[in-house]
Amino acid sequence: MRQLKSYETDITAARALIDTEMADYRKARSDQDSALAWRALERAHIVSQPFLTLHLANHWEMLAYAVSERNPTEVFGQLIRLALAPLGALTGRIPVGNTGRSNVSAFQPMDIPDDLKSAIRQKDQ
Repeated sequence: MRQLKSYETDITAARALIDTEMADYRKARSDQDSALAWRALERAHIVSQPFLTLHLANHWEMLAYAVSERNPTEVFGQLIRLALAPLGALTGRIPVGNTGRSNVSAFQPMDIPDDLKSAIRQKDQ
């Protein structure tokens, strides 16, 4: 597991990307489109991982959404991830690209969607 160097230099770019994803999440949630809402939360998670406060905020939002959906598996998964996130930050062991959901291992690195990679690179240059 490793931290993305591009995130290390620009929290402003990360926040802008997260804000976009969270706006998409709120729209999908108001439209009662659970799949799109989770997709936006996952994408925000990918970007937030290297920043502990943003990462924890994302998991809190995922937890709240899981509670609202009455999804005990996801609620439990988010509680575990809220406990693990500070440990990952302290040790520098972040599973880059992980979507943050309970349906994937909290330790599994994953590919970052190309459009997020591109946006991160553009904002970092």
